[in-house]
Amino acid sequence: MNYPFNKTTYADIAARCAAFPRVSGNAAAGLTRAAVAIALVEAERPAGETAFVLTRRTADLRAHRNQWALPGGRCDAGETPAQAALREMHEEVGLHLKPDAVLGLLDDYPTRSGYLITPVVVWGGKGAQLRPNAAEVASVHRIPLADVVKPDAFDFVTIPESERRVVRVRIDRHLIHAPTAAMIYQFREVIAGRVTRVADLEQPVFAWR
Repeated sequence: MNYPFNKTTYADIAARCAAFPRVSGNAAAGLTRAAVAIALVEAERPAGETAFVLTRRTADLRAHRNQWALPGGRCDAGETPAQAALREMHEEVGLHLKPDAVLGLLDDYPTRSGYLITPVVVWGGKGAQLRPNAAEVASVHRIPLADVVKPDAFDFVTIPESERRVVRVRIDRHLIHAPTAAMIYQFREVIAGRVTRVADLEQPVFAWR
């Protein structure tokens, strides 16, 4: 299925996000609030299609270096998840959007590394320019939605360290794991009109730190 980058796709995704019965997590369990942006922009290839922004973190970061991630980070004091996602996206990839770009929020996802992450879906608009911050982002990519709605885009595996399933998504010959894969998976389900919870999906051991 294709998703042209136009008003019809915008309206459809906005309606599905508005109808999604989001589940909030409990930050009182010692988890630090964080937020990421699922930023929808026009794809480079194929042109005219809707894509989301994905980054590769630099090797110099203290945590989760070299990992694939949606733009985002921890919430500052007094910030809402939407405000934090917009701020972090601007800092990391240079995309500045106003609050009315927010289409909706997905379920909070608790990570093994101590964060409660809120995915924030935002519409980037026509002509969105991405300028990665070299101190944090090694590369930035526009991933067409068509790549993650394929039936075989995601798979689930088990690991000895947990009874929970690990979710993975294959993008451009790379295997991307939870938490990023879990949030992309839920977004895929939302735009398909399905309510699928992901908080119980596991992360690989290397992401536990």
